[in-house]
Amino acid sequence: MQFLRQQNETKTTTKARGDAAESQALAYLQAQGLRLLMRNYRTPGRGGGEIDLIMQQSDGTVVFVEVRKRARAQHGGAAASVAWTKQQRLVRAAHYYLLRWPRLPATRFDVVAIDGDQLQWLQAAFEAS
Repeated sequence: MQFLRQQNETKTTTKARGDAAESQALAYLQAQGLRLLMRNYRTPGRGGGEIDLIMQQSDGTVVFVEVRKRARAQHGGAAASVAWTKQQRLVRAAHYYLLRWPRLPATRFDVVAIDGDQLQWLQAAFEAS
């Protein structure tokens, strides 16, 4: 049993890898001048959405960021994994987040795609439709 416990403790969980990718993306975006408003924003209820990072540019634009990491760029890579269904969930979650704002700011949906060690920031990766 001790061997199995040690083996499980040394494996990196999917959540831990995702958290590390989000931290990497956050550091990169902050270095580009964006300010963090919220991390891991979740809408209430079943079937809700989650936004990895909500950032703000110096001009006031609110940027909703999806972070995706893949070990290899097979099957289109990290960016291609943000399919239409995921985009719609992000848009719904963003709408819910913006309900508390007295005036709607300019907004944008970005993707930070990490394939292996390569980070790519895709600004305006998709639009709310």
